[in-house]
Amino acid sequence: MQRLLRVVVGGILLASALGKSLDLPGFVEVLVTYHAFPDRSLWLIAIFITVIEWVLGVWILSGWRVATGAIAGLVLNMTYAIWMTLSLLRGLDLPNCGCYGVFFPQPLRWYSPLEDLLLVGMCYALWKYARKSVTPIDRCF
Repeated sequence: MQRLLRVVVGGILLASALGKSLDLPGFVEVLVTYHAFPDRSLWLIAIFITVIEWVLGVWILSGWRVATGAIAGLVLNMTYAIWMTLSLLRGLDLPNCGCYGVFFPQPLRWYSPLEDLLLVGMCYALWKYARKSVTPIDRCF
């Protein structure tokens, strides 16, 4: 089960990072639609998000310190769920939430945060499985 969760969570993160990377200027334009950040910061935010997803996807798939990677994935996806919920509460009607960049546009819908919460649950399960499979000395790091 741990391997399956690693492949699914890591694969989703890599797909998301790839979609953003293929058209970073397009992803910046998606960030503009949120009306939440100063324009001068959008490129830095876009690069930061994309790099975090690449690193986290590779990390989880690598199998190295999976429990720590799973917690990082949990925090990232919880942040996305909160961000989408706040955006919905602000009344934003976005044709593309930016989850997969501009090549696989997904509109921001009422259930969009639930998709990220599903990933939060998967990361939690991955963390639980990974914690069971480490030796006691690994738990310290």
